[in-house]
Parts: sequence; structure tokens; C-alpha cells
Amino acid sequence: MQTRRIGRTELSVTEFSFGAAGLGGLYRECTHDAAIATLEAAWQSGMRYFDVAPYYGLGLAERRVGDFLREKPRDQFVLSTKVGRLLHPVPEDRVPDYSYVKPLNFDVTYDYSYDGIMRSVEFSYARLGLNRIDILYVHDIGVYTHGAARNAAYLRQLLEGGLKALEDLKSSGTIAAYGLGVNEVPVCLDVLRRADLDCILLAGRYTLLDRSAVAELLPLCEKKGTSLVVGGVFNSGILATGPIEGAHFDYMPATEDIRQKVGAMDAVARGMNVPLAAPAMQFPLASPQVASVLLGTAKPQSLVRNMALVDRRFSAADFAAFEPFTLVAPELGDEPVRV
Repeated sequence: MQTRRIGRTELSVTEFSFGAAGLGGLYRECTHDAAIATLEAAWQSGMRYFDVAPYYGLGLAERRVGDFLREKPRDQFVLSTKVGRLLHPVPEDRVPDYSYVKPLNFDVTYDYSYDGIMRSVEFSYARLGLNRIDILYVHDIGVYTHGAARNAAYLRQLLEGGLKALEDLKSSGTIAAYGLGVNEVPVCLDVLRRADLDCILLAGRYTLLDRSAVAELLPLCEKKGTSLVVGGVFNSGILATGPIEGAHFDYMPATEDIRQKVGAMDAVARGMNVPLAAPAMQFPLASPQVASVLLGTAKPQSLVRNMALVDRRFSAADFAAFEPFTLVAPELGDEPVRV
């Protein structure tokens, strides 16, 4: 599989990569055997970049990714995890419902400070059982997760201390790159105007359907030499399932307007004699600012099915046929959209 460079670093990642949220039991249980089988399917497909986070299964996904990667040559893969949430143990009957099924017995505390980020890295080493992490993303900073008032305080933590921690880790050679891992464009612009980030993992905002990153973020990334890693390429599922009853967009049931847009896109794809998932997976890679597309699943067969779609290549004219049906995310208010 071809690789692309992260920002101005010496680090390169495969164009398609594995996102491990599902291995933590996101929305449905994932057994250890299923997790390892899915990771092996990703490896066999040629993926050599794996992304995880402490939040995924409250430590469970990091443990599973570490169990798998410890058996692989360390110079053959790239690993990223995230900072911003610290895990602390709680009784089994007090584990909050964060949409993970059978997570570990922990809760989270947000901490974007210098010390918080340093502690998070040390905890991740222990869960992973690995002695090197290549990329660190600041996880879910922004109004989308925290609301305006709380995020103002968290953003100060990051700008006044957290970014220095990340820069210290990079300059010491502990990590090769750092950036943000978020679901919104505004905080990317806020931070990128103040700091030189190597990369941004942006979920759901630069897809075949949602073009929120196009107007300002892509040009700023080009100017700053910052790469995008695109997650949520199916916009919570609807670009894979099509506009069926119960389809999800942005973590919630899709509205009729969204379903109509996707229905029109589905008709365009059928006219090309391909499933809609195929151009959805490949659209972000048409931009030179995009280093990789993350695909997340907890089922080996789903990963194999999706990777079978990457052989068909699409032209700029093909992607242009979908543009009349695209959207831009509405402006964020004061309240969080998703915790």
C-alpha cells in the first residue's frame, strides 16, 4: 500500500489505516478474539498505521492494539494514541455509559495541561505494553464535545501548557508528530493559527458528504504544512449503508434532508456501477493535504469488504458529480453536540 508523509516530519503512514474505537466495544460488544482477528485482517490488507485512544473502551482498545502490535516488527508500523482524558478506576456499577459495551472499569477526567498530557502518555505506555508511540493527538478539545464555557478553560490549558508538553515530547524524540483529534473544524482553526501542528485527525468533516473543512481548514493546513488524517469517512455509517431507515449521520439518526442528499449520491454511484462506499473511502485522498483515511470496524469481514473497494480509482470529474449534494456543518452553539 502506498504511503504519505505526515506534515514536514520524516514519518510516513499508509493511505488507508485502522481506527480502533470499535475494538473497545463501541455500540456493540467486541470480544478479544474478534479484536485480534480484525487487526490481523487490517495487517493483511496492507495497513501499517493504527490509531487508538484511552477513551475507546476506557482502556480496552489500547490493551488489545498493544497485544496485537507487540508481535509485529516495530519498524513496520506507525501507532498513534490520544491525550486529554485521564482514566481513573471506579466500581463496576459506576462505569458511565459512553456507548461502549463491556468497557474496563474506569471513568474519565479531562486534562489538557502539561502534567495531564505527560501522565496520559505514561498511562498509555502501560496499557499498550509498547515502548514507543509515534503520534499523539489531543482528543476532543473543542465546543463540539465540551460546550463553549468549559472549552474556553480547556483551550487555555492546552495553549498555556499542553502544547509545550507535546513539543517537549517531540523534541526529545519520544514522539515523531502531534496534533488534534476532533470532530469539528473551528477548534482546528483556533489552534492551528497559534501553533504549528504536524497533523489533525478530523472525523466526519472532510467527506464525500460533509465538506466543512474545504473553505478554511484545507488552505490553512497547506500554508502551515499540516497533514489531515480523515476519520469518520462514512459519516457515522450512512455513506456505507445508504439512506436506509435507521441510517446514522454524525452519531445520530439521519434526518430526512440528509437521507435525501445521500439518496441522490447513491444514485450517482450506481450510475458509476459502484457502491457509494467506494468513492466515499477514496474522496479525501484526492487532496494532497490528506495523509491517510482511517477505517474503523470490529469485524474482519467488514474490513475485507471495504478494502476490496479501493482498487477502483476515481477522477476529479467523478467526485464533482457528488458536489451538488454536499453540505457544511452548521455553526456550533454554546452547548456540546456530543459528549
